[in-house]
Amino acid sequence: MSGTAPAPRGGSRTVPVAAVLGSVLSLQFGAAFASTLFDDVGALGTVTLRLTLAAVILWAVVRPSVRHWRPAQWRGVVALGASLAAMNGFFYVAIARLPLAAAVTIEFLGPLALAAVLSRRPRDALWVALALAGVVLLGARGLGGDGGALDPAGVGFALLAAAGWAWYIVAGSHVATTVSGAAGLTVATTVAAALVLPLGLGTAGAGLADPAILAAGAAVALLSSVVPYSLEMRALRELPKNVFAILIALEPAAAALAGALVLGQWVQPVAAVGIALVIVAGVGALRGSGDPR
Repeated sequence: MSGTAPAPRGGSRTVPVAAVLGSVLSLQFGAAFASTLFDDVGALGTVTLRLTLAAVILWAVVRPSVRHWRPAQWRGVVALGASLAAMNGFFYVAIARLPLAAAVTIEFLGPLALAAVLSRRPRDALWVALALAGVVLLGARGLGGDGGALDPAGVGFALLAAAGWAWYIVAGSHVATTVSGAAGLTVATTVAAALVLPLGLGTAGAGLADPAILAAGAAVALLSSVVPYSLEMRALRELPKNVFAILIALEPAAAALAGALVLGQWVQPVAAVGIALVIVAGVGALRGSGDPR
């Protein structure tokens, strides 16, 4: 969400590296925990809780001043909010049909493809091909205990989430250069919440107001939005982009861990190879990308 500053000379990278790893784990365990709410309020109801409560928390903490924003800043923030709604909405619908690690691995094709396009280097086509090979292995064997094939509709939603993630990177890069601090993220999260709210109300209705569901939704908002975004912004001030990219590329592995521990979604050996191929492709493509974000 903001530019990556070089690490200070002689300074320790332990804290920013730990921040990124914490963000990755928080995001994936938050997604795993969120999926446990699907039986109560559905995927769209869960993403509505996450974004709405995250917006409330961010407004309380950041207290952004928007009175002097220019029209271009508003357009950028609205675009970022729309990308957040698409990315998270399609992702939650995907993990209602797919194991968590499969959905995250497929979704990671978005930033991987974007990095390859932005770099315009022929060799990056090889990284994309490697990632696609990994996804093919996932599709052939799946990730559940029965090793079954992945749900086609779930794969489609995960691909839409991948497009949303790529859009989020582009929109976030623009907002990071035009809006200071976390004000842009706060308002964008509010826009995203407003976009998914009708869908959440239409599917979950009054269930969203249940105190127990609200408490669980607040935990999801903290784990999936507030904590990871805050940690990433902390890390991006100090880490070089290649180190940051390598750590972010570990998200499919973190998703496999969270899926196994929280949801009992154990990874088949062939599917584990597929995840590894996507991670290697992500490291290779993102490390050489010319975009510091």
